[in-house]
Amino acid sequence: MTSTGTLLVVDNEPNNVDLLRMIVEDFEPLIRVEIARDGQEAIARARELRPDLVLMDLKMPVLDGWEATRRLKADPATATIPIIAITAQAMRGDAMRSRSAGCDGYLTKPIDISEVRAVLREYFR
Repeated sequence: MTSTGTLLVVDNEPNNVDLLRMIVEDFEPLIRVEIARDGQEAIARARELRPDLVLMDLKMPVLDGWEATRRLKADPATATIPIIAITAQAMRGDAMRSRSAGCDGYLTKPIDISEVRAVLREYFR
């Protein structure tokens, strides 16, 4: 079976990456999962892969997700790629701040499987 789309998961925490992979593995239609461990790698992978969706952690080493999102949205080659923040940054105002950075949605950690599945259903049909 071939995949119907590509998801770029950007997170430096292996347990989060593993959980997201498990959620996606059970999802139909089949989605190819690619990984980036920091914002700088996320920018390079997004330019290379042109994924259908990015799940972006916001707090990472090298380049954080806030800045990676701003750069991706400022680049005409990647500006239309939907980016969903998935983060433990759940303080008052963080959802609005993520939208200001260019995120198209916002999920909090700990990861809620049903919320992730709802996002996948929205972007992969």
